[in-house]
Amino acid sequence: MTVVFPGTEIRLPETSSAVTFGPGITASTSRAADVAGPSEPVYTATRAGVLSSTKGKDKSESVWISGKSKRYIPAQRDLVLGTIIARHAEGYRVDLGSAHMASLDALAFEGATKRSKPNLKVGTLVYARVTIANRDMEPEIECVDPATGKAEGFGELKGGLMVECSLQLCRHPKHPLLPALAAHIPFETAIGLNGRVWFKTEQVGQTIALRRVIEAVDAGEIEMDKSSIDKAVKQFMA
Repeated sequence: MTVVFPGTEIRLPETSSAVTFGPGITASTSRAADVAGPSEPVYTATRAGVLSSTKGKDKSESVWISGKSKRYIPAQRDLVLGTIIARHAEGYRVDLGSAHMASLDALAFEGATKRSKPNLKVGTLVYARVTIANRDMEPEIECVDPATGKAEGFGELKGGLMVECSLQLCRHPKHPLLPALAAHIPFETAIGLNGRVWFKTEQVGQTIALRRVIEAVDAGEIEMDKSSIDKAVKQFMA
């Protein structure tokens, strides 16, 4: 475990083919260029926390600073859950729980054209990907996978229930919560790195049980181990 503070230099992993930096890390080219040419970007931490990372199947790696934060700060490539709060001619404004509303283009959906656009109402919940996240401008999101042009699970989430929880719970890379819950209750789910979890079950009682377990784990009332979660699910389903 590596603890960093604002201003700590973050070194690039040597074993990864591509590195994506998430929340808590910023790039700077403020160092003077040497004689050989322009200076390389220097990556530094912008907040105190634990340096965390995950590796993808293609040898890529995501690196971010995890710590106790109450407000979500958008970062490029983050998967998020947002609520549409306004419509306009070119698209929608979406609440991500951050300081600024996000912009969602009406063409940023699978198969969308100028003549055929999705007609989403205010209050609709969408699962999206952050495409632009700069400190001096509002974030932009899209509901399509840029690699395939397909929805790949992005877009409107119909029915179900969304629960707001801590950023730390949603960013846990190997949390036993969802696998333990799936062993008792079949459900669909989408997890947003902005501290939101959506799930959909076949019965109202199952939905209530899932919500109570997730909120209890997030509040620290239930231990983060499989046996404690199993016991809680059986109790709430009784």
